[in-house]
Amino acid sequence: MEKAKKKKGKTYTRRDFIKGIGSGAIGAAVVPRLIAKDTETQKAEESLVPLHSRKQISLTINEKQYVLEVQSSETLLQVLRERLNLTGAKKICDRGECGGCTVLLDGKPVYSCLYLAIRADGKKIITVEGLAANGKLHPVQQAFIDQDGYQCGFCTPGFIISSVALLDKKKNLSQQAIREGLSGNICRCGNYFKIYEAVSTAAKNLWRP
Repeated sequence: MEKAKKKKGKTYTRRDFIKGIGSGAIGAAVVPRLIAKDTETQKAEESLVPLHSRKQISLTINEKQYVLEVQSSETLLQVLRERLNLTGAKKICDRGECGGCTVLLDGKPVYSCLYLAIRADGKKIITVEGLAANGKLHPVQQAFIDQDGYQCGFCTPGFIISSVALLDKKKNLSQQAIREGLSGNICRCGNYFKIYEAVSTAAKNLWRP
């Protein structure tokens, strides 16, 4: 005789348990096929929806006009580096934390790794490649060289662009103001002291009477 086990007022036999295992095995075999069928149906339905995934945009970058077609998910950094070969802006963290990809957009510093290219349509952009003029470095670039404001140099373009934006707004900057103004940029080599000195030097050269 089978011994019945009671649990919460219900009686279960060994035969009931074996039947349960059998039905579970059948379910395990059937459910994946149902899921696969649902996935195929979803893909078929999505293919019927028109997606506007590409758009033609016009950009003015370093005083040059560019007209190109971009994907809706493409970032400004991707366009600069991969489409236009302007590699001064660096792809480091790729999530808006280090500042290595900073460019000027209509005069304001932005993280190009987070800025969608389609949003830049009609905008004026300056990268580190566009700072020098008539064969002469921008005073900020020259100051970074003179004060050794770099080590590995990977973060340097972002710091230079941020420094240019900072000095465009204020003439007289204290060390604390410089630190705060460049707080969105990270130097993994830890060369902050010389970076701040470079910005101070650039400020004196920019606003020299």
